Order: sequence, then C-alpha cells, then structure tokens
Amino acid sequence: MKNKIFSIVFTLLFILLLAGCSEQSSNQSNGEEKETNTSNESSVEYPIVIQHAFGETVIEKKPERVATIAWANHDVALALGVVPVGFSAANYGVQDDSGMLPWTKEKLKELGVEKPNIYQDTDGLDFEAIADSEPDVILAAYSGITKEEYDILTEIAPVVAYPETPWVISWRDQILYNAKGMGMEEEGKQLIADTENLIKEKVSKYPELAGKKAAFASISAADLSKFYVYTTQDPRGEFLEELGMKYPESLQEFIGDPNSFYIEMSAENADALNDVDIIVTYGDEQTLKALQQDSILGKVPAIQKGAVVVIGDNTPLAAAGNPNPLSIAYTIDEYLSLLAEAAKKLN
Repeated sequence: MKNKIFSIVFTLLFILLLAGCSEQSSNQSNGEEKETNTSNESSVEYPIVIQHAFGETVIEKKPERVATIAWANHDVALALGVVPVGFSAANYGVQDDSGMLPWTKEKLKELGVEKPNIYQDTDGLDFEAIADSEPDVILAAYSGITKEEYDILTEIAPVVAYPETPWVISWRDQILYNAKGMGMEEEGKQLIADTENLIKEKVSKYPELAGKKAAFASISAADLSKFYVYTTQDPRGEFLEELGMKYPESLQEFIGDPNSFYIEMSAENADALNDVDIIVTYGDEQTLKALQQDSILGKVPAIQKGAVVVIGDNTPLAAAGNPNPLSIAYTIDEYLSLLAEAAKKLN
C-alpha cells in the first residue's frame, strides 16, 4: 500500500515538474518575442523631426491614427500596410462615384477594408471632417497646401508637408517623407527598393525603349497655339527617365525656373520637339489626327510618324502619370506596352 501511495505521489510530482518546465519555457519564449518586438519598435528614435517648406514637423511618438490629404499620400500609407483614418477623394481618373482609383480599391480590399473614411474635399479641404477623424499625424508630402491651410491643419495634428515647392516631389521622396511621418522610415526605404526592382524587371522586357528621347506633354486639340511640357521636376517627366528614356536636351533651354514642373511653349517653338523620339500626351482617338493635320505641329517628326502615346484623359492610366508605389504596380505593364508601340513607329 505504501509503495502504491509513493508511486502516485511521485507521478503527481513528476507531472507538476513537467508543467512547471513547460510554463517556464513558454514564458521564456513569450519574453523573447516581446523583447524582439520592443527592439523593433525602439529602433525608431523619437522625436522625429521632418524639415519641409513651412519649417519643421516634430513627431513625438509613433502615430496610431494616420490621415492623408491631397493626391496619393494615402496610397503610400496603404502600400506600407497602414489604413488611414481618413483620406482625400481622388479628383481625377476615377471611373465611378467611389472617390477612389482602382489600385487604392484593390489595396483596401487586400487589407480587409470595405468602407474607408473619405474626405470629400475636392473643392477645398474639409477641416471639420479631418478633425473628426482624430488623426495623430496628417500626411501631405504630395500636395499644394498653402501656409494658411498648413497652419489650420497643425491645430489638428502634426503635418508632413512637401519639401520645397507645391506639387513638386519625386515618388521616392513622397514615400520617404510620408513613411518618416508614420515612424516607418526603414519600411519606406524597403518599399522604394521593391518598387525600383519591379520597374527594372518590367523595363527589361522592352529594350527598344532604352535611350529613346521622350517628353510628357499636355497638348489640347482645341487650342494648338500653345502646349505644355512637364519637366523632370514633375513625376510624369521624371518617370519616363525611370523607364530608361532620356529627357530631350532641346527642351532644357526653355526651362527658366529649375524648380518648375512644367514649361509653357508657343506653337512657334514646336521645332524644340524635333529632337523628341516619343511624345506622351493626354487626349482621345482624335488627338493624334488633329496634331498631324496642324500646319506647325504636324511637321514634328514624332508626330508625323505617329510616335505619340495618347493617354485617355481622366482615366486611371492618366492619373498614374503622377506615380506612386501602388499606381506603378497597377499600370506599368499597360504604360510600357503603349510606349513600345510608339517606338515601333520610329522604324
């Protein structure tokens, strides 16, 4: 009997000992995980100071609620896996009444968001709606906000504005500024690297574009007495270089202000386009015909040959002319295909 009792007691003690070891192991495992997470969070040092056109913005701690205004800043947040508590409705290229471009919709669906909070501010910032969303930071790296608007917004939350000039920022800096404002600078750098790799991979399939001189212009068939060409300060002009093409030297001399994102040109200066291999512009199926029939612009070699990419006005592809990581991934195949078709006309 004593042996049986001893056996039972020994068994119970052994079980308790195993349970204790298991719990200790579990606690150690949880402790290590917690320490790792803390380590990741502590790799970002606060406060974060961001210099921009209106001075500097100080982020005291990791923002939990991120709001974005103006164009595409929300796409940067979404690309980094952060769903804004509110963002501005897209005012160009939208094909329905959602206020969202297709790549934004696609990413929100991927992140499991069905009803995002969209600011209806296409006619001016809705300060009340922005305040009601209670943001910890407001991202506006790609925007044209005024000093007055900036001052009002800062009463709501710290604001990340553009570096120097309204609406002038590269897609890389757009990511860096906004990512830094969210306390995610390293993640932003990785997003840039991933996007660069995507572009290189896609461009490698179109060797015929390498070295071609290309210009992104705005030419209205309704008034061919003047036209506009975007500089490399503008994302549209810059992105053509990203795709392996060159900005024509013949257009450089017309750039008065080095910070300007476009140059206005008279039809009398159309010969400045003679050095351009491929012209990209907005329009419709009648645009190229109208250009070719014009007595002045019709003499431009690229127009004569039909080496013109006409992007449908107010379409998603037109909106992607101002690229961000989501729009690049969504439209790059279509864009490269159209450029390659234009390049074939040069032969």
